[in-house]
Amino acid sequence: MQQDRIPSWEELRIVVISMNPYRSLPIYTPQKVEEYRNRNFYELSPHIYALADEAYRSLRDQDKDQCILITGESGAGKTEASKLVMSYVAAVCGKGQEVNKVKEQLLQSNPVLEAFGNAKTMRNDNSSRFGKYMDIEFDFKGDPLGGVISNYLLEKSRVCKQPRGERNFHIFYQLLSGASDDTLMKLKLDRDFSKYNYLSLDSANVNGLDDAASFRTVRIVGFMEAEVQSVLELVAAVLKLGNIEFKPESRVNGFDESRVKDKNGETIEMCELLGIEQSVLERAFSYRTVEAKMEKMSTTLNVAQAYYARDALAKNLYSRLFSWLVTRINESIKVGLLFGLVMGVLDIYGFEIFEDNSFEQFIINYCNEKLQQIFIELTLREEQEEYIREDIEWTNIEYFNNAVICDLIENNQNGILAMLDEECLRPGTVTDDTFLDKLNTICAEHQHFESRLNKNSKFLTDHSLPHSCFRIQHYAGKVLYRVEGFVDKNNDLLYRDLSQAMYKATHSLMRQLFPEGNPAKVNLKRPPTAGFQFKASVGVLMKNLQTKNPNYIRCIKPNDKKVAHIFTDSLVCHQVRYLGLVENVRVRRAGYAFRQPYESCLERYKMLCKKTWPHWRGPARDGVEVLLTDCSVPTEEFAYGRSKIFIRNPRTLFTLEERRRACLEDLATLIQKIYRGWKSRTHFLLLKKSQVVVAAWYRRYAPFSLSLQMQKYFLGLKTTTMSPMDNSWPAKPYGFLEGAHTQLRRIFHLWRVCYYLWLFFQGGITDFTGQRVKLLYMPLPSSVSQPFKGDYLEIQKNPKYQKLNSAMEEKVLLADLVNKINRANGKGSPRLFLLTKSNFVLADQKTGQVKASVPLPDLASVSVSTQSDGFFALKLKEVMEGTSKGDFLLSSEHLIEIITKLHRIGTTAADRDQINIDISDEFLVQFKQDKVCVKFIQGGPKNGNSAACKRKNNRLLEVSVPSP
Repeated sequence: MQQDRIPSWEELRIVVISMNPYRSLPIYTPQKVEEYRNRNFYELSPHIYALADEAYRSLRDQDKDQCILITGESGAGKTEASKLVMSYVAAVCGKGQEVNKVKEQLLQSNPVLEAFGNAKTMRNDNSSRFGKYMDIEFDFKGDPLGGVISNYLLEKSRVCKQPRGERNFHIFYQLLSGASDDTLMKLKLDRDFSKYNYLSLDSANVNGLDDAASFRTVRIVGFMEAEVQSVLELVAAVLKLGNIEFKPESRVNGFDESRVKDKNGETIEMCELLGIEQSVLERAFSYRTVEAKMEKMSTTLNVAQAYYARDALAKNLYSRLFSWLVTRINESIKVGLLFGLVMGVLDIYGFEIFEDNSFEQFIINYCNEKLQQIFIELTLREEQEEYIREDIEWTNIEYFNNAVICDLIENNQNGILAMLDEECLRPGTVTDDTFLDKLNTICAEHQHFESRLNKNSKFLTDHSLPHSCFRIQHYAGKVLYRVEGFVDKNNDLLYRDLSQAMYKATHSLMRQLFPEGNPAKVNLKRPPTAGFQFKASVGVLMKNLQTKNPNYIRCIKPNDKKVAHIFTDSLVCHQVRYLGLVENVRVRRAGYAFRQPYESCLERYKMLCKKTWPHWRGPARDGVEVLLTDCSVPTEEFAYGRSKIFIRNPRTLFTLEERRRACLEDLATLIQKIYRGWKSRTHFLLLKKSQVVVAAWYRRYAPFSLSLQMQKYFLGLKTTTMSPMDNSWPAKPYGFLEGAHTQLRRIFHLWRVCYYLWLFFQGGITDFTGQRVKLLYMPLPSSVSQPFKGDYLEIQKNPKYQKLNSAMEEKVLLADLVNKINRANGKGSPRLFLLTKSNFVLADQKTGQVKASVPLPDLASVSVSTQSDGFFALKLKEVMEGTSKGDFLLSSEHLIEIITKLHRIGTTAADRDQINIDISDEFLVQFKQDKVCVKFIQGGPKNGNSAACKRKNNRLLEVSVPSP
């Protein structure tokens, strides 16, 4: 019996520790899914499936919104863990056409987002370079209805430049490796990675990654073919943007102006892809228009500024394309009506500490600080505060609260992000160094901030801390950030001329991606900074997560080499410490696994004690004390709080559940007994009353009406025809004649079939059985009027077949030319068909070589259609220990003679089984190991009077029969 769900008990926050094995393990199979399905969390070994099952059932059974937070360093396996959660939920939720369609759409979104948002880094071959949070909507039955995907801060700087040993986003390599030659020709691309400046070459090929195969698996959910082509065109345009080069050109005023240096036509090809005039694009790379109130001024761009504009366009184009993809996927999986049952799965970039950390790592680590703060709040602080509120004896467990680090970064007055925004927006000369000077002034006294120029710094002689860097003591360790690029990346500016040039493109997506380029809607307001946008989106994410019941998967990376069977103790211990797992284990050991209000506990288990069943008169706490005492639960296994009962060990709760289930079975038996007795007596009284009424009416009308009805019925049978091919039969006039009506029809039909056979064979067969009569269900073709000749090949006289005749050990009773139907194309091959008393033989028409010789005892049945087509199937029995020789599908002009003699020879010998004749317009034929359906239809062929066979697919052969 399946384990009963334990509802309404509040559990400690579930935390599963997942270690990346860097190899495939046989612990995520369909068998494991069934093993963990509907099982209590502590019943089996720790597993990601156990956490996913607990979250899903809590959502379905208790109507509690859930979220699964997957955290850990880059390369710890967060993306794979999120896939396992999604696949488990898809496997255990409901079935059905609509549900399966939704599940397929949700699962198919992963490969697309990975292709466009993941890349190889030094620590991870499939690193998520964006944050992803998916809310999956469920109905009240627990079936998925759709979902919403939110993406956070794509690392778009990777489009233009990648650190040594890393790659650009996967989609570029997948497109060049896996697209067909025709597709690449349309996109004007070459397979050679070295021809594109934006693709790093030192790590273009990664062991274990098959880019070509990955490209074939990327199916953009719900997209039309034209949309897919448009997306690939923009990806190609980004690659070509990186190949555009510039040259200086001196002007009269002494300033240098940039000009496009295009030797290989990359600019022309890109303009053709985007549908933009080349002159418009080249001018946007050479000039910049500045508007302020009513004034407009145009300035030239030098070569350095032109390269900056080119890279900014490439980054914005790819980033906006990625955001458009997410929005478009959301449209295909969105839910019309919200039912309030939501499971969120968060797969966001892990904590990163590289040799060179910039603005992207700063933002990523800030997000991880916020996630760690939620973990601390819910698993450490709230847990201990509840014990104190409930007057449970408790020794406080110290832990590091990273709220001070979050405040250092996000404080609206003097936080690092606020100062960065202020520096970006203020007039005057703004550089990365001025931003660092501001940090040194305002954050000088902060205990988690370090800088070489810090006034009170003790690191003046610390050469590991350069002048252009600052260091933050994060919860996961110290990270050194280089300020170079902070201001530019936070500004995220794209020249208005480039936006307007893109808006003029005729490409179907460009106007959607660059709406600010519309000249009619010029907005002089400065766009929000990247840091401000990310801080706001993280704030929304945190509020969303706090409204749901959290479940944690803490991913651990065993080594930095990305190989299996290596366990670096120091690295793992460091991750365990900064993730707060040690403190979490201490709280677990000292605390209680479950807790529940007294009223809910008494209501659920009151049937276990005679004193509390069926009603307890008094305070709920006193009732629970009486209940636990009567059930002999050890006192060390529970504690009484102010409003809740606390259970220490899951085993104690499972024992109570087992006793409750046994008690419920006894109660159910008692209820069933009483109900069945009442139902049976009610039914009996109703039958008794009905019987009296029916008997009275029957005694009044039965004698006269019954004789009239029977007489009328039997007289009506006179109109039945004698043809066994006529399936008509008078309808039964009264329901009470159902049995007699059916039997009379069967007996009459058997009699006229036997009579017809007698006429047909002119007395040649004197005894008929039900099996042999099946032959006459088939409409007789024109060959019936022909005499049975037997040897249509004159095999004994024809010298061509003399060798074949001498090879036959018995007399040939029938020799005919037939067509053997080929399963592959439905065409026929001529064969010689020979029949003796013991075998039938198929031989080659030209050479006379025997192709098949089958003993008649191995022939199980013959299948024919109801139409005049000449096709018949010889079906063999299963021989040679479960294997089959395969059936034969043939056609002949002498079908009736062949079947008649097969039937006669196969049934006259006493030691043989009877050969069945099956008549149907659709039957199965076994070709070796595969079964193929042969289906007969009327209406063709138009150019002849003979039937034609045609292959429809691997499982269907269709025979077209001319209409009579």
